[in-house]
Amino acid sequence: QVQLVESGGGSVQPGGSLTVSCATSGITFDVYTMRWYRQAPRKERELVASMPYGSPRVDYADSVKGRFTMSTDIKKNMVYLQMNSLKPEDTAVYYCNAYFWLTRSQYWGQGTQVTVSS
Repeated sequence: QVQLVESGGGSVQPGGSLTVSCATSGITFDVYTMRWYRQAPRKERELVASMPYGSPRVDYADSVKGRFTMSTDIKKNMVYLQMNSLKPEDTAVYYCNAYFWLTRSQYWGQGTQVTVSS
């Protein structure tokens, strides 16, 4: 059974940093593509970062490129999103997503709120 549990959200001032985490179970990173999405109030869910299965390469949305870093810890089954130079427009609920290419199944965590405000 696949489970994704995000944590680490909170409030931070503009220019600050925050790392959100995703604890995973029931998946392996060599066959699941891992992604971070976010959804701001009254906006559609947006893909922030994507790590293809079996690859350390990460693709980032232009809006976060150079500021956010996605990483995984295989031994701990964890996925991270380190966010630097945060802006008010980064305020959103951040979701961890796992996609299995063979069955086209995808799984979501419950989300964690990130608020950037002075």
